Amino acid sequence: MRLGEEGDPGGDPVSVQAVSGAAGALPAPGEALVRRSSGEQAALYIRRLIFDGRLRQGDRVPQDDIARALGVSRIPVREALLSLEREGWVTIRPHRGAFIGALDEAAVRDHYTLYGLVFGFAARRATERRTPELTERLAGLCAGLEGTDDPAEVARLTRESDRLILETASSPRLRSVLRAMVGVVPGNFFALVPGPVEAVRAGRRAIHEAIADGDPDRAAGAYARMLRRQGDLVARLFEEKGLFAKPA
Repeated sequence: MRLGEEGDPGGDPVSVQAVSGAAGALPAPGEALVRRSSGEQAALYIRRLIFDGRLRQGDRVPQDDIARALGVSRIPVREALLSLEREGWVTIRPHRGAFIGALDEAAVRDHYTLYGLVFGFAARRATERRTPELTERLAGLCAGLEGTDDPAEVARLTRESDRLILETASSPRLRSVLRAMVGVVPGNFFALVPGPVEAVRAGRRAIHEAIADGDPDRAAGAYARMLRRQGDLVARLFEEKGLFAKPA
């Protein structure tokens, strides 16, 4: 599994750049999208349009423009919309099209709580199966986090930490669960969400120390707290961007 792209709660590495032309006001997708299937590209691209405020609640999804912007047919765009409907991003109305749905604050927080439970389970297993090499490598990743504020490097170090913990946990079922979970933030979490680096440094330190001490309960609890904090930051950002549905 590519943790930064399929199972990482921090989000997906994609950039969106402004462009004019056939797609009108829609931006061009970043190069990171080329590693995905056409349907995955379209789904991530639409999530980013919502995140950037280019598409808002109630807007009709411009399927033809999106297909042109991505250089694909409408088939992968329709596949993406079916996926996004399951995730709650859009509502498909027969014979009318797809429309941006109402994002829910509770759903965003639940997303990160669930990630905390899943990665907490991985931390328990990794703690039970830890080796001196694992604890040494996790300590090195913590040191790396302390020494950088660069969002790309912070994302890389956190993905590497998760990868090591998942590999040590050695649970195929756990990996299949993570593949089914899609990031809420459509891009580098540490570049798009204000203020997470200090919380992540403290959280990773607590997780790694608990694993080194052989305390699975403490490791799982530290993961859960760190990811709840990330959920708080994302919920605050979405509120500030006006992405949540307004009370009736």
